[in-house]
Amino acid sequence: MSLNPAMWLMTGVEFFLWAVLGILFWNKGLHRRFPAMGYYLALRAISGPLMLLLLYEASQPGSPVRYHLLYKVYSIDFYATYLVAAVLLFFIYIEVFRAAMAPFPGIARLSVAVFPWVAFASVIVSLSSAFYAHQFPCAMGSIVCGVERAVGVLSLCLLVFLCLSMKALRLSVRDLSFGITLGFGVMSSGDFVMASWASHIKSLSDPVEFVYESLILAALAVWTTYSILPEPARKPILVPANSTIYRWNEIATALGHTGTRVVVQQPANGFFLSDVERVVEKALARNMKDRKSET
Repeated sequence: MSLNPAMWLMTGVEFFLWAVLGILFWNKGLHRRFPAMGYYLALRAISGPLMLLLLYEASQPGSPVRYHLLYKVYSIDFYATYLVAAVLLFFIYIEVFRAAMAPFPGIARLSVAVFPWVAFASVIVSLSSAFYAHQFPCAMGSIVCGVERAVGVLSLCLLVFLCLSMKALRLSVRDLSFGITLGFGVMSSGDFVMASWASHIKSLSDPVEFVYESLILAALAVWTTYSILPEPARKPILVPANSTIYRWNEIATALGHTGTRVVVQQPANGFFLSDVERVVEKALARNMKDRKSET
């Protein structure tokens, strides 16, 4: 579990940036707009130094019992942090999606309803594959990795969506919602690199660990830059009243809306009454003709 000086330095810089970013995020009031992101930064800023301290104590020479005890505490802290972080990431993605789709609240509300089902399916697949391959508690690592990969896929999908619809949504590259998604996309790339090379990693000083740590630092640098720089005002979106996206937004807004109830006449009944009226009109016209002929 020993680390070389370069990895110690990168790890220390990472935890320092977590703390600085958390303080900056809360001081600027950005947690009011993205509360789940604020809690996520607070979690990482608090758990990071604790894991670094446990890692340092475990690397010191001592009895095997002390080493195994510290390693168990470190593993519990690691797994608990990443599971709570995965739950917070789910809510962060919802906040980012709502912020990006602010001009179309109806579509945003309807689309957000799909997120829980996607998360539920991802968790079920992760748990089933983990318990099928291992037995508890050995499956705990597989569960965390599976949930992490599922959240990473969701992050990359959200980043691709924002990149493709940025022009249509009038979303600036400097918008904070895009910056948050970009940072998580970079972190997810590091998670996939670690998952691909996990079987080849022999120690915490492996070159793959340096790549993973570098991507984390890059994500933190992106978030710090977006938190410091002023955010441009969102440009209004003007769409024709007969456009498809406007109709979709109106339909999505109407779904689930509990307002004044009205009586909607069935089309079949309307057609039937129209036919009856025509038959009555023809009968009256025929009677009038008969009376005129008699006179």
